[in-house]
Amino acid sequence: MDEMTAATRVTIEDLDSAHHEVLAAIRSESPVAWVPAIDGWVVTSRTACIAVMRDDAGFTVDDPRFSTAQVVGPSMLSLDGSEHQRHRGPFAAAFRPSEVARRYESLIERMARRHVADLAPRGGAELRGELAGPMAAAVAALSLGIERLDPGRLRGWYDEIVAAVERVSFGQPAGESATRAFSLLGSAIDDAARRPDSVLRDAAPKLSADELISNAAVFLFGGIETSEGMTSNLLYHLLSDPTQLELVRGDRVLIDAAVDESLRLEPAAARVDRYATRDAELEGAQIGAGDLVVVSIAAANRDPSVFDDPDRFDIERVNSRSHVAFAQGPHACLGAQLARMETRAVVDAVLDLLPGIELAHHESPTGTVFRKPRTLEARWPRGGHHGSD
Repeated sequence: MDEMTAATRVTIEDLDSAHHEVLAAIRSESPVAWVPAIDGWVVTSRTACIAVMRDDAGFTVDDPRFSTAQVVGPSMLSLDGSEHQRHRGPFAAAFRPSEVARRYESLIERMARRHVADLAPRGGAELRGELAGPMAAAVAALSLGIERLDPGRLRGWYDEIVAAVERVSFGQPAGESATRAFSLLGSAIDDAARRPDSVLRDAAPKLSADELISNAAVFLFGGIETSEGMTSNLLYHLLSDPTQLELVRGDRVLIDAAVDESLRLEPAAARVDRYATRDAELEGAQIGAGDLVVVSIAAANRDPSVFDDPDRFDIERVNSRSHVAFAQGPHACLGAQLARMETRAVVDAVLDLLPGIELAHHESPTGTVFRKPRTLEARWPRGGHHGSD
């Protein structure tokens, strides 16, 4: 009988409750390990993770098991090669850094200040659900030209579709409620594509109606989930470490460094999945054609061969930007610049408008795929600056 290893002992519950400790134990034994609990390989070294993400011919997303595609249809998220380029290309120009700055920077800064100013008189709030989440939904909707939608309706559709993806991943049907939500979202996206200033209008001539909706949906819902987590995680890291918080208070230029260090320490998307297209050898592991290969972004970002004292939040770390939180290769995150801008704007507004803010109650980030604190209660003295401009 084979000797028990960290990889063979791990459970799904372990990956949630002790995510980083489990990944570190696996990596200490092998950079690529078979984990029976997920019926797949887990890649934990930064070098191997990058190799898999850059090799879309050897490790693909285009597989019938890819749950998101089963719910919203084929999109840039679930295709590779020329088809991936055809789906992604119509959106790429609109999300170049210079174009994102031109279109959204001042709008997002004002949105962040309005959201925070609305909370200020209360003297406390649950920052994930009442700030990071609504802000993420608003920015995602703005980026696709559907900001006129009622935010509550959009979040309702989002919740239905995300729940359907989870059900499908466990072999269950998506459900009629998700089908209805996706149809309503499709109608909103179709309407937005008719607006003269819409990103969707520029993309529409190059994609079918169904393809436009599928790609807009994955961009929208990916943006909501990961941006909410990204902002929540940074607020958690700063508010739970007074020394680091004071550094940022003293020099706002450090917000950008704090964003990168938080992404490194706790990426909102902890893993990306690939499927081997052929037999392959990776860091000594013999991977079979069709095998699930989980690229652990969380593990890569705490690889001790790259990052000194990798479990510590340190905004003065010199190589924080070496993280791979936005993935690499053909599927590198299209909305990375927009997400950075959003998180930076929220933190800047919190520091300006909520002086004396501190954590009242919080839970550490959890999750096996998407990681964020489930609750992030904060309080601050009432009567501070409440301006929104």
